[in-house]
Amino acid sequence: METQTVNPENIIEKWIWYALILTYPFYMLGAVYLVAPVLAWLLIMYWAYNFWLPKPLRAKSIQVEPHPIVMLWLAGMLVMEIALLIGHMDFYLGIPAMIKSSIGWAKGWALLALFIMIGATLPIRPELVYRACCVICLHTLLLIPLFVVAAYTPIPGTIYISPLKVIGGPGPEFFEFQLYGINPESLGPRWRFFTPWAPAAGLLANFYFVFALKEKNIRWRWIGILGSIAMVLMCQSRAGLVAMLFVSPAVFFISRLNSPALWISGGVGVSAMAVIATQLMDFAESSVAEFKAARAGSSRVRAALARIAIQRWRDEAPVWGHGVVERGPHLVEYMPIGSHHSWYGLLFVKGMVGFLALLIPMLVTLVLLVAQAQHCRTAQAALSSVLILIMFSFGENLEILAYLFWPALVMIGIAFRNDTLSKAIILKQQRTSGINRV
Repeated sequence: METQTVNPENIIEKWIWYALILTYPFYMLGAVYLVAPVLAWLLIMYWAYNFWLPKPLRAKSIQVEPHPIVMLWLAGMLVMEIALLIGHMDFYLGIPAMIKSSIGWAKGWALLALFIMIGATLPIRPELVYRACCVICLHTLLLIPLFVVAAYTPIPGTIYISPLKVIGGPGPEFFEFQLYGINPESLGPRWRFFTPWAPAAGLLANFYFVFALKEKNIRWRWIGILGSIAMVLMCQSRAGLVAMLFVSPAVFFISRLNSPALWISGGVGVSAMAVIATQLMDFAESSVAEFKAARAGSSRVRAALARIAIQRWRDEAPVWGHGVVERGPHLVEYMPIGSHHSWYGLLFVKGMVGFLALLIPMLVTLVLLVAQAQHCRTAQAALSSVLILIMFSFGENLEILAYLFWPALVMIGIAFRNDTLSKAIILKQQRTSGINRV
């Protein structure tokens, strides 16, 4: 039987629910960038409060002992802060810069660990996250006519910049209320919705698409699917379109590794592909060339930023990094060195230490979710989220967009909650004994 209504059942779910469904009102206020950090630190303080209470007084739904993977993420993000501090000291950047960067860490890298811990320890149902993201897609579909009409009328693209900008952030684009943007290469309209730039909208569209596929209500499911597809098409994100076509089919097969039929069909498929291997290689090469040529200027700048970041990391700060981003030369249109790529950015700013601080938790999480996805639908959604993050980490700086994709982090945490793991074990036992097969 389909679930027709999904309502918050506790104060934690209410905070999550309204933080998501009010995304567009927050966007009009210029407050989207502020909501996620405030929410994360408030919820963590709520968990810490229960942790220190005597056991009889704790909320029964709170999990006070996080899964080891959560502790690994917490350790990794703390290492990020240590690398940041040492980088500042190595290059004598001063106490004010150190404080400013630490605040940035609290609103960036720290959110990756905090929201995973929130999902793993607090009573949040995955169904609530699925439905809330579908609501965002509904609001998007309702607003698309306004966005399109505005792009073909004298209405300016950027209506205003919120006064909340005085609080501080990466740039004014994080506080703008914009109806549409202009693609600098095609000079046509390009929409970024409530994100700071268009590719970030492609990132979110992929998460919403994955969550919509898990939504049980057919009407909401199709609203989520249509809304997410509209977002990825209108933002014109190449990576977003590729991820949307790749991730869900990949997870479908990965989550069925225990199926003999999959291995048999896979063997037949590999044999068939071997016959046309040359044609497939030619097709792949031409597709990559077309992908880069779609926005040749952007690809050129990204490649130059990567070369500069790698060279300066290797020559100047291989272990702890430079501590801060730096403005690039005219060759890269003065873009910050290390931007447009999480891994190059980590090497430049936080060195090999920061690089490993993200790589290790991400790979361990991926391996564990692959195992869980064989028996758990929630783990499948979490696995999809990790794959999307990995794909976009090669074109975006994840920490700067964590305030947007935090529902995916919560979903990853939910997959490692005790009750989720218990259900997965029961399903595994039922499949093994032949009682139930799903």
